Amino acid sequence: MDRKRRSQLAHADHPIAAPLADESVARLLDRAVADEADRALDLGCGGGAWLRRLLVRYPWMRAEGVDIHTAALEQAREGAEEAGVADRLVLHDMDASVFASAHRFDLVLSVGAAHAFGGLLPTLAAARELLTPDGHVLVGDGFWEREPDAAALSALGATWDDYADLGTTVDRVTADGWTPVYGHVSTAGEWDDYEWSWTGSLSRWALDHRDEPDALDTHKAAAEHRSQWLNGYRGTFGFVTLVLRPSP
Repeated sequence: MDRKRRSQLAHADHPIAAPLADESVARLLDRAVADEADRALDLGCGGGAWLRRLLVRYPWMRAEGVDIHTAALEQAREGAEEAGVADRLVLHDMDASVFASAHRFDLVLSVGAAHAFGGLLPTLAAARELLTPDGHVLVGDGFWEREPDAAALSALGATWDDYADLGTTVDRVTADGWTPVYGHVSTAGEWDDYEWSWTGSLSRWALDHRDEPDALDTHKAAAEHRSQWLNGYRGTFGFVTLVLRPSP
């Protein structure tokens, strides 16, 4: 199965493609949307879950989303129509790392999409180019909760220096010219809910579509991911979501 299609199926029960509970998403948005904000951008928007919630929660705002996954963008479009916010949403089918706009945005989001830019700091560099002077950035990325062992690195397909501990991660962000005005570290419960949802959604699809050509491979992929998580990076790999403003 195509990797993008697999990801779409895996997030069926957890549309926010990150280890964040609904209440955490709402709180982060509330901290990131200033009273005068009216335009938001999501770089790597996937199925548009962040943007849909934002537009429902703040009915005066307009938003744009960028992603290279055409099927996910169609899902975002359908979700916006169902929520009654499609008239305030523009979607761009293109690489988020090369997106440009004639106007700037009061809020730039990029949660769990740093790989599209080559890391957290390059993600922030791209956001800076699209942000109003007094705007907010809402960005989420991984960090090491503890020193990763060989099992964790193998499960994630990562090297030790792909991430840093939380303190170093935030220090790098502040040294790059950003001031955190809020942050959220995903809890163990949020991680467990995310991973059980991810593997469970895939497994259920495979069991419900046993005659599909991809069913067996999808079932195996879910089992492999579950093992990598439980026996590899659970408790080692963390996720932090930051609300940032440009420093003086």
